[in-house]
Amino acid sequence: MELNSVFDVARHALSAQVVRLNTISSNIANATSVSPTRETAYQPMRPVFETVYDAKVGRSTTRAREVVTLDREPIRQYRPDHPLANEEGYVFTAAVNTEEEMVEMLETNRHYQNILETVSTMRTLMARTVKMGQG
Repeated sequence: MELNSVFDVARHALSAQVVRLNTISSNIANATSVSPTRETAYQPMRPVFETVYDAKVGRSTTRAREVVTLDREPIRQYRPDHPLANEEGYVFTAAVNTEEEMVEMLETNRHYQNILETVSTMRTLMARTVKMGQG
């Protein structure tokens, strides 16, 4: 991965935040999903980030290396009237905490906005530098 400019650094960081937002969205969308077995119940996910350093230019950024499922026990509910209930009358719902997901979403949004603000500031400074050279 080459990080030739601050824009490359920002591009990779923004991409990592998009992966994070997509996993949060998937978790929220499946928060109320129901399954007849513990094994087939939806498992919430989180991205694993890593720092990438380009020694040639002395810059680093972050990227989403992979998305992993969290080791959370599905919630067992007694609902014998549900069409997916097992022989004992239980269904299993995803162990997704929507409040936690909303906090993750807010934090992701803040990171994304901070990166965009940095890029905007760099563009402004570059435009001012060009104007100084013309005058």
